[in-house]
Amino acid sequence: MLPPRLKKAITDNPKKLANLIDLVNLPSTLREFVGQSQISHLGCFMRVWSYIKDNNLQDPNNKNVVKCDEKLKGILSGKPQVELCELPALIKLHFPKEQK
Repeated sequence: MLPPRLKKAITDNPKKLANLIDLVNLPSTLREFVGQSQISHLGCFMRVWSYIKDNNLQDPNNKNVVKCDEKLKGILSGKPQVELCELPALIKLHFPKEQK
């Protein structure tokens, strides 16, 4: 059972959901981090989030900030820390632009 808001988003624009779950060939930097040659946008974001949680990289005083270790800096444009709201955009940079 999907929440009504998500269900509406999917029915209004099914292509948007397809872009999130379609497998994509990854560039070498992201491939080394994820450990797979193909993954979806959503799967990649979930792997990065799980890495952040497993390694306690969230700032304890401000949970909206992630302190990047060397491995994470490699895929997040070399930034020493990022806000959670920036993560999807920084990860999206690694995926090829969709053809129109």
